[in-house]
Amino acid sequence: MGFFGSKKNKEASNNNLEKELSQILVKEIMAKELIIAPQSTTIYQISKMMEQGIGSVFVKKDAETMGIITDRDFAIKVAANKYPLDMTVENVASFPLETISPNKSILEAAKQMATKKIRKLAVSENNKIIGIITTSDIVRQLSKFQK
Repeated sequence: MGFFGSKKNKEASNNNLEKELSQILVKEIMAKELIIAPQSTTIYQISKMMEQGIGSVFVKKDAETMGIITDRDFAIKVAANKYPLDMTVENVASFPLETISPNKSILEAAKQMATKKIRKLAVSENNKIIGIITTSDIVRQLSKFQK
């Protein structure tokens, strides 16, 4: 047997982990407190929110349309393009939102994030945003499993 155990044991362990993750629903670990800002909010105002530890802010465009701006958007879009701080967030936020049902598994959420190359998913039920799930939420859940 090698340092990491046999290939057979590793495959069995992976199958067990996949089974466990497919049984945990998004609604069980999602955050329900949402920060929502109107599209007219400035980048500066959003940056002040993020300075307080907020990693993402939903952006309300109209009665039905929502987008999101994340701390990563600041690094990639705002800083790299040297956008002025008085620019409105609607010019930087990602529209439309990537969403997932609260009744989907966190394994499905992880796969969707990996496919879309994103770190946050809005949780949507009946066309309404009810929460958010992040890669950090999923990693936190993974850390609870014993080897």
